[in-house]
Amino acid sequence: MNQPAAAASAPAFCPPEARRYVLVSAILASSMGFIDGSVVSLAMPIIREDLGASLVDAQWISNGYMLFLSALVLLGGAAGDVFGVRNIFALGILTFMVTSAACSLAVDADMLIVMRAAQGVGAALMVPGSLAIIAKSYPNETRGRAIGQWAAFSSLTTAMGPFVGGMVLSFGAEWMWRLIFAINVPIGLVALYMLFSKVPQDRPSSRRRLDIGGALLATVGLGLMAWGLTALGLPAEARSVSPWAWIAIGAAIFVAFVVWEKRARAPMVKLELFRSRAFTGANLYTLILFFAFNAVLFFLPMTVISGWGASEWEASLLFLPLSLFIGAFSSRSGNLADAIGPRLPLTVGAVIVGLSYAGLALTMPLMLLWQVTFPILLLKGIGMAIVVSPISAAVMRATPDEDTGLASGINNALARAAGLMAVAALGAVAGIVFAEVLGPAAAGAEFGALTTAPLEPAAEALRVEATNRAFSAIAWIAAAMCWLSALVAWFTQPSWARKEKASR
Repeated sequence: MNQPAAAASAPAFCPPEARRYVLVSAILASSMGFIDGSVVSLAMPIIREDLGASLVDAQWISNGYMLFLSALVLLGGAAGDVFGVRNIFALGILTFMVTSAACSLAVDADMLIVMRAAQGVGAALMVPGSLAIIAKSYPNETRGRAIGQWAAFSSLTTAMGPFVGGMVLSFGAEWMWRLIFAINVPIGLVALYMLFSKVPQDRPSSRRRLDIGGALLATVGLGLMAWGLTALGLPAEARSVSPWAWIAIGAAIFVAFVVWEKRARAPMVKLELFRSRAFTGANLYTLILFFAFNAVLFFLPMTVISGWGASEWEASLLFLPLSLFIGAFSSRSGNLADAIGPRLPLTVGAVIVGLSYAGLALTMPLMLLWQVTFPILLLKGIGMAIVVSPISAAVMRATPDEDTGLASGINNALARAAGLMAVAALGAVAGIVFAEVLGPAAAGAEFGALTTAPLEPAAEALRVEATNRAFSAIAWIAAAMCWLSALVAWFTQPSWARKEKASR
């Protein structure tokens, strides 16, 4: 979603007979990146059991990846312009592939966190490169069709990946979670073979400097703020420094990043774009909405697997409506946004998603996966299908033509950063609520973790109740965030009558 656009006007460097290899390699690479997050969240309970990982470890198995992806994705896109799209795209695939193999061999949680962070660096080069190499390989008259094929196949693999992963996790041995990382190795090798044997080298399209200083400041600032939010959930005796100190230092460094970007000769983020109310509003909307979206995406599988006893393949089906509805209806919602403006679709979609999350919060105690929870998630799929295309349209419409690629990259980075902050902050909320409800009834139990030994019936019932109430707190916060994003859309985004649009 919201991949950086690359509307190159230069002639395509790739001969016609090699373009299909570009397309296939881009689909394979983007699929690895898209599937990774959702399948890892499914596997988190079994990973925690196998590696003895805590809730904080689980948060940073996700956040290590998200931190470097969100902070470096703009730098990764710019690097393709400086060093050649094929080179940087291939480097991203290679890095992602090697670090995936290392993740599959992790002996403890610390090693997995470090390798996931390195995997995020690879993804920051690979994710923008997958679309950029298509845009640079195809001429104007066929580029749109190629991008459509890339989006369609990527959506299909994104929908099927969690289900296949869930089946492997449900019916395989405890160590089978390692396959969700190891599978990236053969996929990456196929993509690299096609790139280097079939696709010629492209010439760099820019000689500008890379904003290394900005990338470092963004990474450190985001990382310290995320760690501070995570540490809010730790017991007081486990904190060497106040969480608020980490948050304050991170925020100060992020302010320094903004100052740096304002003065840099080749900034990673063009701050002038935020002078537009519509652009600022669309990005604030993205930040708030995707905070809510990523929180539920990460913590719901943990809840139903560890609390309700659902299998991984059952939990994987909870992702299916989202992918299918986005694939089926996002183009129609994009057309609607073109016809009437983005205000109404963005507002209505966010309200619907918020209602879905409120429904989850209210019905957690019922623990009826198929009769209640799955239908509620159909509502979420409809809401997200309404907003995905209009978000991109709102960002593009508020941006000068020469800055559309950068603007889309900023929007994509903010969506990733929102996920980073959501997992950090709401993981702390989940841990606090879980501990308050459970009390001393089951020493050592944590939210989202599988029980290693049977508990007394009363203690087990209380553990399940604590799990449900912790997720309910997350879902209520997510619902409120969705409704807040709806207000942002209503007051910042343009709207027009159909006949006005037709007369333009």
